[in-house]
Amino acid sequence: MNFKSWGRRGLLGTTMLCAFSASGALAQTAGNMVDEIVVIGSQVQGSKITEAVPVTVLGQDELQSVAAASGDELFRSIPQMGDVSFNSSYLPNSSNSARGDVGSVNLRNLGVGNTLVLLNGRRVVTHPSSRADENLVPVLTYNTNAIPVNGLQRLEVLRDGAAALYGSDAVAGVINTVLRTDYDGLTLDAQYGGAEGTGLRQTDLSALLGRNFSRGNITVFASYTDRTALDAEDQDYTASLDRRPLFTGTRFDGATSLDSRSTVTPWGYFQADGAVRRNGALVTSTGGFFHVQPSTFAGCSAPLSGGICLDDGSIATSGADRDLRFDSPAAYNTTVIPEVERVNLFLTGNYDLTDSITGFGELGYYTATTKSTQTSTGTLSSMPITMPASSYYNPFGPTTFNGAANPNRLSGIDAPASGRAVTIRTYNFSDVGPNQVDVENSQWRALVGLRGERFGFNWEGALLYSKAEVEDVSDGVSATLLQQQLSLSTPDAYNPFNGANLQNTSLADTAPSSQAALDAIRIKTVRRNTSSLALADFKVSRPDLFALPAGDVGMALGVEYRRETQKDDRDDRVDGTINFTDAVTGVAYTGDLIGTSPSPDTKGSRTVTSAFLEFGVPVISPEMNIPLVQSVEMQLAGRFEDFSDAGSVAKPKVAVAWDVVDGLRFRGSWAQGFKAPNLEQVNATLVTRSNTRTDFIRCEADLRAGRITSFSACSRSGATTAQRAGNQDLQPEESETWGAGVVFEPQFLPPEMGDFIFTVDYWRVKQEGIVGLFGEGNALILDYLLRTQGSTNPDVIRADPTPDDVAAFAGTGLNPVGQVLYVNDQYQNLLPQEARGLDFGVAWSLNGTRFGDFSASVNAAHLIKFYRQPSPAIQALLDAQAAGEINAGVDISGGGDLIRDEGRPEWKWSASATWRYEQFTLGAFTQYVGDVQDFGLIDSAGDPWIVDSQLTANLYGQYEFMDGMAANTRLRVGVRNLTDEKPPLAADGYLGELYTPYSRYWYVSVRKTF
Repeated sequence: MNFKSWGRRGLLGTTMLCAFSASGALAQTAGNMVDEIVVIGSQVQGSKITEAVPVTVLGQDELQSVAAASGDELFRSIPQMGDVSFNSSYLPNSSNSARGDVGSVNLRNLGVGNTLVLLNGRRVVTHPSSRADENLVPVLTYNTNAIPVNGLQRLEVLRDGAAALYGSDAVAGVINTVLRTDYDGLTLDAQYGGAEGTGLRQTDLSALLGRNFSRGNITVFASYTDRTALDAEDQDYTASLDRRPLFTGTRFDGATSLDSRSTVTPWGYFQADGAVRRNGALVTSTGGFFHVQPSTFAGCSAPLSGGICLDDGSIATSGADRDLRFDSPAAYNTTVIPEVERVNLFLTGNYDLTDSITGFGELGYYTATTKSTQTSTGTLSSMPITMPASSYYNPFGPTTFNGAANPNRLSGIDAPASGRAVTIRTYNFSDVGPNQVDVENSQWRALVGLRGERFGFNWEGALLYSKAEVEDVSDGVSATLLQQQLSLSTPDAYNPFNGANLQNTSLADTAPSSQAALDAIRIKTVRRNTSSLALADFKVSRPDLFALPAGDVGMALGVEYRRETQKDDRDDRVDGTINFTDAVTGVAYTGDLIGTSPSPDTKGSRTVTSAFLEFGVPVISPEMNIPLVQSVEMQLAGRFEDFSDAGSVAKPKVAVAWDVVDGLRFRGSWAQGFKAPNLEQVNATLVTRSNTRTDFIRCEADLRAGRITSFSACSRSGATTAQRAGNQDLQPEESETWGAGVVFEPQFLPPEMGDFIFTVDYWRVKQEGIVGLFGEGNALILDYLLRTQGSTNPDVIRADPTPDDVAAFAGTGLNPVGQVLYVNDQYQNLLPQEARGLDFGVAWSLNGTRFGDFSASVNAAHLIKFYRQPSPAIQALLDAQAAGEINAGVDISGGGDLIRDEGRPEWKWSASATWRYEQFTLGAFTQYVGDVQDFGLIDSAGDPWIVDSQLTANLYGQYEFMDGMAANTRLRVGVRNLTDEKPPLAADGYLGELYTPYSRYWYVSVRKTF
């Protein structure tokens, strides 16, 4: 086989990935061989310029070997795919981030939003809910789980900058999902599978129905998925937030930072409006602080009923008091992956209106409903809630209620007869129960178009409209309703002083408030998001526009108009419609939902008008008889885009393919890219988010006071609120990509050895102006540095130091600090980053032997460099750490060498093999993910935990019955992760961005064709 014949199959020069073998190049549609497959990489129909760019194609054999049960699992199998930040196992206890049946796209780890996703060659609508990326800015993705995996004919991945061909958001490349079309017949498929040692079970049903008629075809695909939830208790790395036992025998054995049980606990932490003494001894600290604990714990200052007592000050971060922290997975058996019901419907049709004009259309619908159990609501420091002195369960309440003695006031205390008000500082409402979260995703798509041929030109135009919606419904607690219930002077008042579980102090409350109180404060919250895409395009192409000495010049040009919208409609208790005003203190707060940072509604739209022009230019042909140059072909392309909100831009692309001799090709490309800020980055006014951060100045005080021996033992972490402002002045991100490679198909091997293809491609991408934030974590590090030098960071807003704070800093040489109220930040264009690497591919096939047909391949992605230049402010922190002014145990994020930084392994590869013998097929797939550094766990020298590499293997066997009642029936039995490899251990148990949180998975499927 030579390059020309390979090209006639439409796959010339493409790099094979994930078991794409030579035999797989002969793709099949409805069981029939086709002569040509049009793949992405060129808009010139009939041109072979795709020889110059690296394109990956996964056909039916490869898709079956991967055995993905969702779009997320399929995309994870691509070695060039970066970390998956949007995933079903990311389940924050707040609707502020996308959750539910969602997966993201991130080629080369260049960032979500830098990869364009197409469906049958045209854009798909973005998922309407955002999530903060590693730069802490909201990003939007295409939802990979909306892709009907069972209905795919092939998956095409252009691993090259393609902004000049397809649009500004194709900086990292393009992924085109091609669904089955032009089918004639009926195929029914049923599959059932489950993960060993867990309750995860999945049923998939699908049907493919098509009919040819005299001038066209209609094909309908339908699929239904029903998957049960994966529960936390099923596996040891998800069963508890205290992960210290998992690290026994490692260098982090006993590290307290591995205990992620929440300090926001049912054992409440409170502040009275003045110090309280009982029989002359302090019950609270001098600042009025106290907490609830079991009577068996040391330090009780006053007894309460039911085996609990009060202790002065905050809950200690070491010793027995650590066990007062809340372990939500153990308490509620929370959900790791939600239960899901998913439906995909897709109809395609085409009709020859005339001999030269064909009408075509698509109609698609996707919906998925997920259900999950998540932890109970906890307070945020940004919204303290005060109960009046007259609250029924207040231990410092009035002496009498309606003339009767107060049964809950502590005896012998010096509080006034009218009592003292008490403010809830941290508290988890575990007696209200876990939050049930229901997320419904839906997406629909309608397209009509015409294509034909006129004057030697192929032309095509279409109208497309697509819309995606998300409804996120979850339980919550209203601050206003809670304060009303706290203020009651009857037993129906809510009681936050009842402690939790005396048998296991990290579990949920076993002495709850009355049902009336719980019902009174519990609410449902709803977030509704929508996004839409309206598109009109028209393009023409001709493979022989005019002739040069080396051959015909191909040309394509086209225009496109699209309108994109996004609307984020938050719950009224989050967006500022319903706000909480503390009836005791008179302080007003934005929002009313406890535990969720307030965020205003946002909406935005933009229109984009674009035009592209591409030439496929033959430079040298074999007929010229030039030594060492069999042929040279070039791709010259450019695109102009005009954004209604980001200005205009024109970007070029050049690609070259040079055949040295038959079977040896060199190729290279250069392109520029442009990515406009997404609609949320531009239109958000004020985004408030709360994340767990460490207040390092308190760690420094603990270290100096001898309370800890190193920063790795510091437990001064908690929810920190950041107020992030949108920025109308954000500039687009610019990029430049180039690559070079070689394709070798040895011609000297005897036919009995089969066909081989070897590919190596080098790539480099430079990006400038990436949108990001300084980050509240870095702001606290800067505050730590400045406070050791006698000043402060003005963006870190703190409360005044309490007497307890003063005592904690006594003798350290540091000025005491108060609690962090919030941190100010703003989206900004940051400094450049550069990434470069190598892709390797080997494909082999041997067909027609007496032992059957064989194919195998290996494909690898090697990351050579990933460096983000730190901003001046980040660089100043790094310099201070290098100078010993910042403890080595502090992780400074935001720049530097990022290879092996969590989601960026240095090596990823996959391989597969398929053997067919008559009606029997055996297929195998294996995948390797290299080790990465987990900066969520670093030692006193600043060295992180290493998350081990992982090698997994899939295997399936199938038999096709040809005779009798079972004719045209295929039975398949398979297993994913054959050797039962657990995801490698990380500080959070596992890295959901890289790994699925379960091990060996068995499945069986039956397919019947009529």
